[in-house]
Amino acid sequence: MSRLPKLLLGSCALVLTSLPVAAEPLGLGRAALSEEIAAWDVAILPDGQGLKPGSGDVLTGEEVFAESCASCHGEFAEGLDSWPVLAGGEGTLTDPRPVKTIGSYWPHLSTVWDYVHRSMPFGSAQTMSVDDTYAITAFLLYSNGLVEDDFVLTHENFTEIVLPNADGFYPDDRPATEYTLFKGEPCMADCIEGAPEVTKRAIDLNVTPEDPDGRPAGSLPDLRVAALGAGEMTETAAPAEPEAAEAEVEVATAEEAATAAPEPEEAVAVAADPALIAAGEKAFKKCAACHKVGDGAKNATGPHLNGVVDRVAGMVDGFKYSKPLTEMAAAGLVWDAASLSAFLENPKGFMKGTKMTFAGLKKPEERDAIIAYLATFAE
Repeated sequence: MSRLPKLLLGSCALVLTSLPVAAEPLGLGRAALSEEIAAWDVAILPDGQGLKPGSGDVLTGEEVFAESCASCHGEFAEGLDSWPVLAGGEGTLTDPRPVKTIGSYWPHLSTVWDYVHRSMPFGSAQTMSVDDTYAITAFLLYSNGLVEDDFVLTHENFTEIVLPNADGFYPDDRPATEYTLFKGEPCMADCIEGAPEVTKRAIDLNVTPEDPDGRPAGSLPDLRVAALGAGEMTETAAPAEPEAAEAEVEVATAEEAATAAPEPEEAVAVAADPALIAAGEKAFKKCAACHKVGDGAKNATGPHLNGVVDRVAGMVDGFKYSKPLTEMAAAGLVWDAASLSAFLENPKGFMKGTKMTFAGLKKPEERDAIIAYLATFAE
């Protein structure tokens, strides 16, 4: 062995013997003060432990939310772009794509208060005052239809609020019930008896994308293909049906047209376009946080909208309308297509003083689609 390796080994031994034993204290730092621990211990427990004294009402929360939160979460907590929706989603947890919000999924109100106070607004965490945090939490409860608009949330009544999904969680028992199922020796050969068999195809499972005309995406249209030679094909359109080819079009003469019976003046009902209704259902997600439709729909932040099209305004039982709406209803406001479109385009411009702070839908086609969708729901 050369001298260099021996020197290196000796140096390593010296270093190892000079290092402190891990079990011995290093003599660094000091014990944390109780004030320092309290500053870091900001978690709020479900029973209210850790809450700071304070209060906030719904209306103040609406103002603070509009200023600090609406740019991401929308004025109605409906969520903008990919930012989370915070209201609505009731009854969707069993759907393939559930809407998980404070009203549909979150189990404890303490989580709401804690998250807002500790992490929001985005980019300016922990700048929200205690009272503003109470106010925002109260507004979010109101947006989910859990309290009235005159509600005041305080540290004293905080634990009285029970969220709808409080009992929807259970301890994770997978280590006991499932993990043992995957601890056996993996099968690497001849794992099934017999030959593999195709039992379903993608098109049968309804997962194959379709073109607008209903055919699987990328499939050929109704054409007849003729082989021309090796590797060559051409497409020829299928011939028209004989009945269509031989059909004759009758043209009325000017004299016959003059003596023809006049068309009745009554408006002919036109069936709603299914595509328009489908577009309206999609666009209505911007409204669903406050307004409900369908069987069993109830009033939430806003009144339910069953039968709203062509109905006199302000007629839903049990809902407390704003004074401006009540006055316009007394003056004869009817929610026909024109008035609904005008209101949806600019709620505050159409009705000064309305409680509805939604900015409005600027695209006419989007408003038309929502109105067509609403028209499908009877009273």
